[in-house]
Amino acid sequence: MRQVYVHEEPDRCVIGTVGAPGQRTFFLQVRSGSRVNAVVLEKEQASLLADRLLALLADVEAPPGQSPRDDAPLDTPIEEDFRASSLGLGWNSQTDRVIIEAHADTEAEVDVPDLEDDSEGPDTLRIRMSAADARAFAARAQAVVSAGRPPCPFCELPLDPSGHICPRANGYRR
Repeated sequence: MRQVYVHEEPDRCVIGTVGAPGQRTFFLQVRSGSRVNAVVLEKEQASLLADRLLALLADVEAPPGQSPRDDAPLDTPIEEDFRASSLGLGWNSQTDRVIIEAHADTEAEVDVPDLEDDSEGPDTLRIRMSAADARAFAARAQAVVSAGRPPCPFCELPLDPSGHICPRANGYRR
């Protein structure tokens, strides 16, 4: 049975990680009251979500302002609801709210889920938040993504503490 987790103006919505750099698991975690949902993301998904969110806010000329950035750790215990295979982003001009959706992977071919009919399709996390909260969310997401391993100055791949085999250096360890 499909699960749809909806958070209207959540108390908290953040990207966070668990694990050491190079082995981190990224989570999109949202809390409304005592209800907490956590969805696993790839690092690239978290980065793209933040970038596209800021671009969307600029395109729609969202009202200015930014909520304070939330730098606290993820709420515990962290219980994964699903792993996101796709993300959606939208803007409701009537309410001036950002809409973020994360969809679970599904074996069956499903068209884009109908927002009104939640009986079929993949598990979904749907978040609606103000532009100010979305800006704070994006700022934290960018900081979390960039807090990992530094990139190699030659190939831009992440450097391990012991160095790495750089493709631009013909496989020599840097």
